[in-house]
Formats: sequence, structure tokens, C-alpha cells
Amino acid sequence: MFTLSAPMLLRAYAAGIFPMAESAESRELHWFDPEHRGILPLDAFHVPRSLRKTLRRAPFELRFDSAFRAVIEGCAESTEDRPKTWINDDIVRLYSELFDAGFAHSVECWRDGRLVGGLYGVSIGGAYFGESMFSRETGASKVALVHLVARLRAAGFALLDTQFVTEHLCRFGAVEIPRAEYRRRLAAAMERKTDFRGVDQQAALADLLEAAASPQS
Repeated sequence: MFTLSAPMLLRAYAAGIFPMAESAESRELHWFDPEHRGILPLDAFHVPRSLRKTLRRAPFELRFDSAFRAVIEGCAESTEDRPKTWINDDIVRLYSELFDAGFAHSVECWRDGRLVGGLYGVSIGGAYFGESMFSRETGASKVALVHLVARLRAAGFALLDTQFVTEHLCRFGAVEIPRAEYRRRLAAAMERKTDFRGVDQQAALADLLEAAASPQS
């Protein structure tokens, strides 16, 4: 029986392909290479005014890479708004292996010692491939997303891949680009040298919020 490995998964991402399962119970993974790809432009990321106020209140403690597997498990949870997810056991295994190898990262929102929201994704060079996010408290995933973008900008990333565009992501400036354009940007981004963990997060967030509040944003 063929078993997908973490190195194979990295090669797929480098070629512009990503996997998903039909459901958490499914034992199969399907590969996707959309004709149009969703991205969040890092230089034109929009932070709604109400969210800027929330971020300045700092309602959550932000951590990075401190509970990666717990974030995936949170994303895999069924909720009233999302009764079915695509994260099965193979997804959990593979992305945990990528995290152990330094190719995956999580952004986490904590309150009173409890994980209340976050997101995770894969990074290769200057490309970050966003996978999933979750919230157990209002606004937690949005706060995590803004902190992710602040960190990617500060660390020298060039591409934030969202795979698809949703109404939720459109509020932050997500757009679709043709497959050929996506692959061009992906190739250029992967040539970059970045340091996801070597960022002053408070300074990075302040820079992003200042840019978001400018008249041109």
C-alpha cells in the first residue's frame, strides 16, 4: 500500500499541488491544482477597522509553534458552522512531520492557558501555504491571521497561498490569480531566504497596523 511521506508532500507544494481528504473519516487524499488560485497579497492586506481596535486591545496571548498538533486538531473539530472538515489522520500525521522538520508553522491564540484559536500552514522559502484555521472564541482566528501576515511581511515572505478564495478571506483582500501566474510567483518566492521564527512580533504588528491605517490602504 502506497504511503504518502512528508518529503513527497513538499515536492507537491513546490509544484503547486496540495492534498485534501473528503472528510475527517476518509482514508484517501485527493490532489488539487486549481485553474485559479487564491492568495492574500502581503503588500495589500486589508485589516478592517474594528479588527484593528481588537488587535490593539490584545485580548489573546499570541504564540507561534508552541502547540502545532493541537492547532491541527482544533481545525479538524466539527462545529455548528462547520460540521464536516477535510482533515483526516493522514493530514495530521504528514503536517506534524513537516512541523518537526521545520517546514510547517502554527499561529496560536491563548487565553488563561487555553488554546482558543489559531491556524497552521506550510512554508518553503518565501512561500507560506495556509491550510486551515479555527476559533473557540470570537475573533481568535482573525487575530491569528493578522499576526501571521505581520510575521510573513517582516520575515521577507513574498507569497501567502490561501488555495481558494472565500467570502471571509475577501474581507482581508484575497484575490484569485490564474494557475500560470501563481506558479510564476511560487517559483520566485521559493528562491527567497526567510526566517519565520526570527521576528520581533510586536514591531511587525505595529508596522502592519500602521500600513493598514494609511489613507492608501
